Amino acid sequence: MKLMVTGGCGFIGSAVVRYLLSESDHSVVNLDKLTYAGNTESIPQSLLNERYSFEQVDICNPAELDRVFQQHQPDAVMHLAAESHVDRSIDGPGDFIQTNIVGTYTLLEAARKYWVGLEADKKSAFRFHHISTDEVYGDLPHPDEVEGILPLFTETTSYSPSSPYSASKASSDHLVRAWLRTYGLPTIVTNCSNNYGPYHFPEKLIPHVILNALAGKALPVYGDGSQIRDWLYVEDHARALVKVVTEGKVGETYNIGGHNEKRNIEVVQTICHLLEELVPNKPAGVNAYQDLITYVKDRPGHDVRYAIDASKIASDLNWKPEETFETGMRKTVQWYLDNESWWQRVLSGDYKLHRIGDQS
Repeated sequence: MKLMVTGGCGFIGSAVVRYLLSESDHSVVNLDKLTYAGNTESIPQSLLNERYSFEQVDICNPAELDRVFQQHQPDAVMHLAAESHVDRSIDGPGDFIQTNIVGTYTLLEAARKYWVGLEADKKSAFRFHHISTDEVYGDLPHPDEVEGILPLFTETTSYSPSSPYSASKASSDHLVRAWLRTYGLPTIVTNCSNNYGPYHFPEKLIPHVILNALAGKALPVYGDGSQIRDWLYVEDHARALVKVVTEGKVGETYNIGGHNEKRNIEVVQTICHLLEELVPNKPAGVNAYQDLITYVKDRPGHDVRYAIDASKIASDLNWKPEETFETGMRKTVQWYLDNESWWQRVLSGDYKLHRIGDQS
C-alpha cells in the first residue's frame, strides 16, 4: 500500500512513519506543514529510502492537497496533522480551530474528490483513517471520589470536551463520520490515550520533566498532581494505527490505550527515580531530583481522569500494547539521555516552550 500520513513529522506521526519504513513494505507520503513541533530529523529511516516521499504542505491548502493526491495516488490516508497542546489552545484557540477543524474539512474534501475518481477496485479499497484523542470524551470520576468499579471510555461514550483543543478534535471527529454517512467516504476513527516515548516535543509533560531535571530546574506540577491519565507508549500506538488502517472495518471507531493509569505526580516521581539510577551525578545544588518538584496553580478546566477501554481493538484486531509503563518509561528516559543532540537542536529553535509542560 501507499499511505499518505499527514503530520508525519510530529511526535505520533513520525513514530508511524518510522514503523512503516522499518517494519513493513508499505510506501509513505509524508505530508507536513513543519510548524514548531514538526521535525524531519525525527525520521532517520527516511534518508535515501525509495519508499518515502515528503511534501511540505498545509492541510488547509486545497490546491496543494489536490496536487499531492493526483501526484502520489495514495491507497489510504492516515490523518494525524493537528495542533495538540492544551495549554496553547487555552492561550490562543484560533490555530486549533483552523488546523483541526478547517484543515480536516479541507483534507476530507480533497480525499473525497480523489476517491470519487478512482477505478472501482481502488475505490473500494481506499481508507481515510482519522486519528483522534480520548480528550473528546471529557473526563471520568476520580477513584478518590467514587466507590466500586471505575468507568472507562468506550467507543460509545458521549462526547463532552473540556478545552478548546479537545473541542476542536471532537469537531473533526464529527466531520469525518459525517463524510462517511453523507458521501460514503470510507472512514475509520481511532481515539487514543496520552502518548509518550522517543522524539516527543519538549513542551509535553514527560520530556519537559526529564530535561528540566537534567538541567536542575523546577519540575512544575499542576494543582496537587492527582489528575490521572492512561499512558500509551508511542511505538505501541504506531503498531495499532497501522493495524487499523490495513485491517480495520469502515465506519468503526477503535479506542487505543496503554492500560497504564497513573497520577501526574506518579509520572514525575517515576522519572525522578529513573534519573537517580541512570544519572546519579546531579546538577550542582541538587541533592535529589524529587526535590525539584514544584506545585503550581492548576489550569482552567483541567480534566480529572482519562482511562481507555481498549478491549474492542484487542478482540477485533488482535492488538495489545507490548510495553508496560515501567518498561516504556525506562526506554523513554534512556532515549533522551542517548539523544541529547536531537533535543538540544529542538530547544535551540526560535519558538518559546511553555513553562509548565502540557499535562493533558
